[in-house]
Amino acid sequence: MDSKKRYGGRRWRTFRQGRSLRRQRHVEETPVDSKAAAAPGHLSLRTKSLYGFGSISFGVHVYVLSLLLFFYNQIIGLPAQMVSLALAATLVLDALWDPILGQFSDRLRTPWGRRHPLMYLSAIPVAVTMFLLWRPPASFSMVEKGVWLFVLVTAARLVISLYEVPSQALAPELAPDYHQRTGLMAWRWVFFTFGGVIVTLLGSFIFFRATKQYPQGQLNPAGWGPFTLTATLVMFGSIVISALGTHDRIKTLHRPPVRKLNFTQTVADIARTLKNWNLAVALSASVIGGIGYGMYLGLAFYIDTFVWGLPAKSVGMLQLAALAALLPGAWLAGAVSRRFGKKKSCIAFFLIGLTLLQGPILLQVMGLFPAHGSAAYMPLLIVLRFVWSIFNNSAYIVVTSMIADITEDAQVKSGNRAEGLLMATNSFVVKLTTGFANLLPGLILAYVAFPAKASGTVDPAIVAHFVWVYLPATTSVSLISILIWLFYRIDQKTHEKNLATVREAEALAARAAEAAGEAAPLRAAE
Repeated sequence: MDSKKRYGGRRWRTFRQGRSLRRQRHVEETPVDSKAAAAPGHLSLRTKSLYGFGSISFGVHVYVLSLLLFFYNQIIGLPAQMVSLALAATLVLDALWDPILGQFSDRLRTPWGRRHPLMYLSAIPVAVTMFLLWRPPASFSMVEKGVWLFVLVTAARLVISLYEVPSQALAPELAPDYHQRTGLMAWRWVFFTFGGVIVTLLGSFIFFRATKQYPQGQLNPAGWGPFTLTATLVMFGSIVISALGTHDRIKTLHRPPVRKLNFTQTVADIARTLKNWNLAVALSASVIGGIGYGMYLGLAFYIDTFVWGLPAKSVGMLQLAALAALLPGAWLAGAVSRRFGKKKSCIAFFLIGLTLLQGPILLQVMGLFPAHGSAAYMPLLIVLRFVWSIFNNSAYIVVTSMIADITEDAQVKSGNRAEGLLMATNSFVVKLTTGFANLLPGLILAYVAFPAKASGTVDPAIVAHFVWVYLPATTSVSLISILIWLFYRIDQKTHEKNLATVREAEALAARAAEAAGEAAPLRAAE
């Protein structure tokens, strides 16, 4: 079956970028230059590593912001409910921002392409907002500090999206091949996780070292200033280096046609792009999974500190184990997904990871885990964290590759190439649900009467109550999210068919433009 029949009627006309499209839909377009829109081809190690390097900034952002509840509750002294409410509200605003930014980036035409101008623009605002977020004026009242938290964390999330949305949207174009894409996502995930782990290690071994007054150094207010300054500098550096390092790829990337659409046409374009079964599956899984992820992020530091009773140095040892798992996880993702396909691999990785994460906590609260301080206690925790991290890394590498594969599937069905919109829509759903879920850690802590500014020792009955609320809540939603991926339909054969259809249609559109004697658009700057 030829590509015109596969696209069918109106969708084929939408995809074509010649004069007939302008006549039929009253859209002024310039045809795509086949050279400028050529497939990027083989990616060098330099390109893959520098592209992935930029995700360090988002890894640091995600990890450091996950400490906000702990910092503002245990160090500043704000009620946990107030902090959770502020964090949830900011995530809702951030979530609404992402699809708008994604759509804008998809349609942006500059000499530096669609993505890089926004990536460069983000660097300084990211650094400024992250620096100020952790420094509420001491003279402020508790209410004023709560307002400071809300304003600064909102700003921090909006400006990191200026980098993350366009950067993430680069991946489908840089790596169109089914398995090559998983490899590129592995680089992205490795550096994303590395960013979070490295700042954790710096905190654990340098900034949160134990003192006589603070045996658990993470409770020492003096360590948080230099810790967050270091995190800020790492984020700024990774953004600038990655944007500069991938700048030479601009000339190979898709350049959107000039389109003058009114509001109704724009909404119709977006609706056609988002009307996709596999996107619906991904969004449904993200909705449910985001609730569990939000609870986990908000409470992970509490679990390490109060359930496992670990000082900062021991938390650092667990993060070293997670760091060591990065490359094995990346290798496992590629090897298993090539053998069994992305969907089966993703589901298996998530199920094994969930068992390894929640199982030890259950054993601990039941008194079946080795006793705290015993010879086996820390070595077993380190091994479990290492193995869990391998499977967790593999799961997220494969699932991000699956979401990227929706790009061509949606393009075949709608005629629109919209990586930014698709990636941002998934991010929108994750952030919206995580924003709701960010209310839950504070509510859980309030429900079990967990004390603010704890000295490091909390009534064991309160800790046990906390675990018995946390475990069923996070495990149930995680299981539902994992099982939703059973309904995902894109495999290697489907992806390759979609890719062939897209390339054939683009070639036909270019030939139609040449036959019409129309000038091709300027190529993006090198």
